[in-house]
Amino acid sequence: MENRVATEYSEFLYENRKKVNRYLNTVLWFFVITGPAIAVGIKGGIFGWITYATCIWISVIVIVLAGTHLLLLKKFPKSSVTGYFALTALDLLLVFMSCFHVKIYLTWFLVPLLSLLFCDRVFYIYAISLNFVLMGITTWITSGYYASLSSAHATPVLYFADIMSGFTIETLIMFASGTIILQLTVGYFKRLFSQHNKIHEQNESMEEKIKLLGSMAEIYDNVYLIDFVNNTETSLRDSEGTKYDLDLNSTEDPLFIRRVRDQVMPDQLDEFAKFTNIKTVRTRLAQKKIISADFIDVISGWFRAQYITVESTTDGVPDVVIFTTRNVDEEKRREENLIRISMTDEMTRLFNRRCFDEDLKALRNTVLTEDFVLFSVDVNGLKTVNDTKGHAAGDELIIGAADCLALSVGKKGKIYRTGGDEFMAIVHTEDPEKMRSLIMETAAEWRGVFSDEITMSIGYASHKDRSGLSVDELEHIADADMYAQKDKFYKERGIDRRTN
Repeated sequence: MENRVATEYSEFLYENRKKVNRYLNTVLWFFVITGPAIAVGIKGGIFGWITYATCIWISVIVIVLAGTHLLLLKKFPKSSVTGYFALTALDLLLVFMSCFHVKIYLTWFLVPLLSLLFCDRVFYIYAISLNFVLMGITTWITSGYYASLSSAHATPVLYFADIMSGFTIETLIMFASGTIILQLTVGYFKRLFSQHNKIHEQNESMEEKIKLLGSMAEIYDNVYLIDFVNNTETSLRDSEGTKYDLDLNSTEDPLFIRRVRDQVMPDQLDEFAKFTNIKTVRTRLAQKKIISADFIDVISGWFRAQYITVESTTDGVPDVVIFTTRNVDEEKRREENLIRISMTDEMTRLFNRRCFDEDLKALRNTVLTEDFVLFSVDVNGLKTVNDTKGHAAGDELIIGAADCLALSVGKKGKIYRTGGDEFMAIVHTEDPEKMRSLIMETAAEWRGVFSDEITMSIGYASHKDRSGLSVDELEHIADADMYAQKDKFYKERGIDRRTN
């Protein structure tokens, strides 16, 4: 930013030089009337020692100097040479007038004063140095004439020393005063440019934010700009950009909340009111870029409401935020589908081991109901079928077992495939033994392409019978019961279980 200020200040000096050169040219042309004005004084007896020829020469010299400067101004309007020439021309005019005894002392110090307009130290030093040198030369040239008129000065040298001592003191005072004025002026302009740059950068930043907000307005269903500094709310989807007052002390919700709230599902209104609460949003959003929550629109499904920080204080408390809503119904459906896939066994379409573990985790932190029963199920003879009839036949048995379990349990519980031929079921039933019998009866009616029979070993553990046990302990009991049923099955059929 400092480099930018320095560059812009340099450009300002060039442009300012052009303007000052124009002003100085006007001043030179104004001095043309000096000759006629002095002539009027001669006519009136005021300047008895000055001739009309002097008046003519003054006007001619001014016209030549002003004309030359005008040519320089047209060709080199921003050149420092043009400025130096104007200051030098004014001083030369004063020299000529002084040599012809037209004494206007104040005009000598007018030239350095005019040089301050350039806001450039070099111009000022040049002007005051040239001024002092030409004052000295002119005083020396005219000292003989004025010494002869003064009884206080015996010789021209004494007159010169007296006058120049005064000029020197005045020049030093002028130099010190001019330097202070120049420093204050330059400092002021540099601060002005610095502030201008800050405002410019803020405007650029605001324009970028407005463009961003405009783009956001196309993405979101609703976009509202909430200004806590000016207490206003503005819909960025509104082409007119109408601002509405935001009363944080009112018991009524702001307009932007009311517009969205009317479409929220009734059972979610409390949560929506809590999230959108305008009185607490600055605290909740402090040190954050965004907060969001999902709700259901009665017409279009799921939508996501967000508060986004645009500007904040040094403490991170937002001064300007955006409230947006965007339909995420399709996104939610994809998310739910992915969750369902991740929790589902691909072959049987039952819930998988991951889902079972998640459900057990949740059950560990809840009180089990009286009708809670955990079933452990294993398909009998799967290894023999795989070895003799192939894996397609084995897969048929697994799918058949899943179908039998699903038909039997129905809406009373959830069934999980937890391993190759292993299943678990969380069921709510007052008669678990009847449920076990129903599963076995359903399995007895099953017929497949590769196999004519499917049998399962089924064990269970109910909370009603073992109310003091945890869900994990019930799982172990159900597994133990299932293995006991499996041993019984193999013994009844005279099968060596080690080969199955």
